[in-house]
Amino acid sequence: MVNDKEQGHVQDGRPASSAQDDRSEWFTEARFGLYIHWGLYALGARHEWMQSREFRSREDYATYFRHFDPDLYDPVKWAKLASDAGMKYMVVTAKHHEGFCLWDSELTDYKATNTPYGKDLLRPMLEAFRAEGVRTGLYYSLLDWHHPDYTLDVKHPMRYNKDYAALDAQRNWSNYVDYMHGQTRELLTDYGDIDVLFLDFSIPAEEGFPGKGKEEWQSERYVEMVRSLQPNTLINDRLGVPGDITTPEQYQPREWIKIDGKPVLWEACHTFSGSWGYYRDEESWKSTEQVLRMLIDTVSKGGNFLLNVGPNARGELDERAVERLEEIGVWMRKHSRAIHGCTAAPAELPPCPEDCRFTYDPKRHRLYLHLFAWPFKQLHLAGFSGLVDYAQLLDDASEIRMVEGEKTLTMEAGAFDEGRPANMLTLQLPVKKPKAAIPVIELMLK
Repeated sequence: MVNDKEQGHVQDGRPASSAQDDRSEWFTEARFGLYIHWGLYALGARHEWMQSREFRSREDYATYFRHFDPDLYDPVKWAKLASDAGMKYMVVTAKHHEGFCLWDSELTDYKATNTPYGKDLLRPMLEAFRAEGVRTGLYYSLLDWHHPDYTLDVKHPMRYNKDYAALDAQRNWSNYVDYMHGQTRELLTDYGDIDVLFLDFSIPAEEGFPGKGKEEWQSERYVEMVRSLQPNTLINDRLGVPGDITTPEQYQPREWIKIDGKPVLWEACHTFSGSWGYYRDEESWKSTEQVLRMLIDTVSKGGNFLLNVGPNARGELDERAVERLEEIGVWMRKHSRAIHGCTAAPAELPPCPEDCRFTYDPKRHRLYLHLFAWPFKQLHLAGFSGLVDYAQLLDDASEIRMVEGEKTLTMEAGAFDEGRPANMLTLQLPVKKPKAAIPVIELMLK
């Protein structure tokens, strides 16, 4: 029998180091979240890094500030769409690298309330998601290409501008650090419970430019402030000091992420396409099935999946994102219990068959077999004979008949041995693949 309390360094789907940490329990239960990248770059509609990539000055970039008016913004629609898709938390860019703030910060004029729109965008968004039962998180960029005291680095839009660089020595870096800490204090004081704080990011020294890391951000003091204001907030790992969540970006790890040999709390963040912000002409969009495979693969390795949308400058989600989220919701309505509260299969179990993934619910002691490729009539689970009490298709709870171990079939021409090992469990599948984008078989373990 599988021990559902311990899986090597893992307990109840969480790393042993955080198994007794109640702050992370909701996070590993949720497994699926919505990421929102929104800012002035939505008007340019060609990537959230456009200011840096195009070497745009603050003065030049200000044209977007003067014309930002998301008149169709309806966060209630966003929240309902996310909830229907099975997302249990969200993270929104309160401030991205461009320095523009979605909230009414007292520390800058570069904010939504000073645009033609004239209102705080963040508060109604957080309220809408909380009303749907979705937990709320904030992204805050450590970089800031608008602040006058933010110094040059390899990512700065003006990094190759000699006139701008000549003034770098006159910039007061401590002023910027105070600003960064002060804005975080505002967000954690005035906007209710913040469940996740996604900080982005430390910069290595490169191309002759200095780096920015824990000393520059005053990261230890920063974390101490966050803990004092909201001790339950989970912090990511991009401050240059250890955080609560490790955040691989735009790739799928081969296995549960480990640090010093021990599994950690982790979250893969991904886009639908090649851009985080709204990109009108970008066409490399992932299909719904591909996104579902990535979600399943992430949970099968003990991680969370944070899927991004980039609203446009009218305040609406890209229709391609809406279409896929709705389709994800169709799948999640019947298959969410193979995702929420699930984690990697216990190490004691035999490996998963080819073209499949296992997710495991440690509380209900159930194993979920996600079929990325539908086989013909039979699926063989080596080593599973005697381990499964009952099997059913999760889509409609219809029984999947099982054959345990060796079996000899009798035909008119005589008897023959199928060659099935004694420890083999064979699932008898319908010839036709179920309608679900990715079928799931629920295995009730003994």
